[in-house]
Amino acid sequence: MGHNYAKPLTPEVRMERVFSRLPGDWAVRMERQNGEGWSVWMQRPDGTQHRVTGPVLVDALEEVWRALR
Repeated sequence: MGHNYAKPLTPEVRMERVFSRLPGDWAVRMERQNGEGWSVWMQRPDGTQHRVTGPVLVDALEEVWRALR
C-alpha cells in the first residue's frame, strides 16, 4: 500500500509561493513595527490596497495576498 504524504510547507516555501504569484505591477511594502510584529501592505494597479499587521511575516503576507487577489 502506497502512501502519499504532502511535504509540510516551510515559511520560506510559503513566502516564495506568494512572491512567485505577485504580478510585477503590484506595490508591496513590508516593515517590522516596534513591538507590533510585521506590517505588510499591497496595492493593485487599480488602486485597491490592503494592510495587515501580525507577529509572523509570512502569515501577514499570505493574508494580504488572499484579500487582494
